[in-house]
Amino acid sequence: MNNESDHEIEHRVDRLEREVERLREQLEGRQADAASAAAAEPEASDAPADPLWFVNTLGRYAPGVVMMAGAVEVPAGPVRWQYGLHADDLLARDWSELARPVEALGHPVRLELVRRILNGTQTTAELLELDQFASSGQLYHHLRQLVSAGWLTSPRRGHYEVPVSRIVPLLVLTMIAAS
Repeated sequence: MNNESDHEIEHRVDRLEREVERLREQLEGRQADAASAAAAEPEASDAPADPLWFVNTLGRYAPGVVMMAGAVEVPAGPVRWQYGLHADDLLARDWSELARPVEALGHPVRLELVRRILNGTQTTAELLELDQFASSGQLYHHLRQLVSAGWLTSPRRGHYEVPVSRIVPLLVLTMIAAS
């Protein structure tokens, strides 16, 4: 190796060491901020002092990200879930592929089915007792649409459930529609 190559390598290693140190300091700063935020976090029964605390926290740690998150209790047990994507990725995506899952929820009977199943009604026999169905054929038609779109699964014959990964998105969609 010639001296210029050695010098270039030393320069690159020096830059890498500085970058690693900068990232380490940034990580330590974030951890300290997170520890301070956790210590200052209000209890669940207390209203946050900042009405946009979630958005402001998200902006500090994940700028440009759109997130949904939730910690809920359903009959099947507790669910803690979060998901986020960069806004640029969402805007670049082909939105036509999103029509099917949204469309599957676009029927009042299907929305009621998902709500009932999420609240603990799980068998087709229980679902057939609902007033919305004139026949089992109608029920199975709606269930097939929801299973096909991923809003429901059937872990065993005649039983349905909302997949854990779909509970918070489902609640977010209903929250959007209610606002």
